[in-house]
Order: sequence, then C-alpha cells, then structure tokens
Amino acid sequence: MPGGFGRERWVPMQFPVLAGVLALLVAPAAATAAGDAGAGHWAMVNGHRLYYEVHGSGRPILLLHGGGNSIEGSWKRQIVDFSPTREVIAPEQVGNGHTPDLPGPYSYGRMTEDTAALLVQLHRKDVDVVGWSDGGIIALMLALRHPELVRRVVATGANLNPDELPPSWKTDRDNDLKASPGDRLALLWRDFPSRDELSLALLKQIHAKVLVMGGDHDLIPLEHLVKIYQALPDAELWILPHTGHGTFLERPEWTDPFVLSFLQ
Repeated sequence: MPGGFGRERWVPMQFPVLAGVLALLVAPAAATAAGDAGAGHWAMVNGHRLYYEVHGSGRPILLLHGGGNSIEGSWKRQIVDFSPTREVIAPEQVGNGHTPDLPGPYSYGRMTEDTAALLVQLHRKDVDVVGWSDGGIIALMLALRHPELVRRVVATGANLNPDELPPSWKTDRDNDLKASPGDRLALLWRDFPSRDELSLALLKQIHAKVLVMGGDHDLIPLEHLVKIYQALPDAELWILPHTGHGTFLERPEWTDPFVLSFLQ
C-alpha cells in the first residue's frame, strides 16, 4: 500500500529490535532472476489463471509482491539471493504482472484464497511466507486463515484496517480517487483490509512466528507497525534505519541474509 507519510524515526528502546544485521553483506549468487525462461508457470485457481514462478530448490519460500507491482518489480534481487538454498515460489495476483485482470473490486480475501489454492495445488505446506506491503497483508491473512500452510512469516510495510491509521491516510486515498475515479487499487487501499479480514484481535490468533519489518520513514506509521508487533503472540520487530517503504528494494544487503537467518 502506498501513502504519504514520511518519518525519520527509530524504534523506541523499550521494544526489542533485531540487531546486528548492518554489518552483513550479500555476496552475488549465481542464480536465475525473475522472468527467466523456464521459471514461469500458470495455474488455474478459483476459476481463473494465475501466473507464478519457481526458482531454486530446498525448503520453500513464498514471495508476495506489493500492490500494483510484480515479481520482477518486487523480488528480482531476493530471487537471486534466496534460490541457491531455497525453493522460491512467487505468484502474481489478479491484475498484477502477467496475471490477467478480472471484473469487480480488488480483494485481499480473494488474493489470500488464490494464494492458498496455489500452494495446495503445488502440494506445499509449512511454507515460509515473505510479503511486502499488500503482500505483507496477504501473508498475515494466509497465516490466519490457513495455518497449516504457513511455517513462518516476514511482513514488511503491512497494515491493518485503515481506520487504525491516521485520518490523513483516508484523505489521501479520497484525493487519489478524485483524481482517478474508479481506481480499484485506491479503493482497496482506502477501505481494506476490513476489520473481519485483519485486526489487532485477529492477529492474536496467529501462532506462526512473525518478523514485522518496516523502514524508519516507511509509508506505514511506526506506531502502526508497533501495534501489529505487540498484538502477535510470537513476533519480532525490525525497523531499518534510513529506509522507506521498500525495505527489500532499498536494503537487500541487509534484508536478505537476515531474513534467511530468521527463517532457519
């Protein structure tokens, strides 16, 4: 989810923050990149076609892209870094990347169920799920709705119901809709996830271990990320310094080795 919040802040000391990653560097890996021939596949899920890619081998990692984005736009570097030791599964949601659009509003619930259906078709359970922005929302909803499919979760730049965000958030989305009437992504970001899809109370039902991530000037306010972290039964919090909403895009030399370590 994009937005208009710029914050130069660090996590308060009373919240345990994952540390030690700043000194880690990722060596270039000889692996296939997103979009390489042979990696792309199509599945029929819930009555429509869904594009996905598979790279590497090992314990599976599911990568869930940001809203209005794609595998290539969200995860190109991570596929290179993760696939030498892990099987990377990366779908593209309806109307994103290669996957054809469908009529009607966009729905986090539908995207979550499409993702679950893909994992079932691939006979994958106990999957580690890494999601950015909208993908982070889907990752948390997947852990809530289909706990048998999920082992651990990394969610960066995710948010709960927009009513939990500052009023200016909905004002920004309303302005987006005035500029582009009928924009389904702006409608999704303004009003969803709904409280019955993802809320502080629902987060308490997630038993997978979760790494909550964000930048210190993320589009999602720091206070909101802290609320998510505090509501989860088994979670860690990592706020990256001098970083915005695109943590994996901006800081792959920090994020990639640390996330692999967290998922061990």
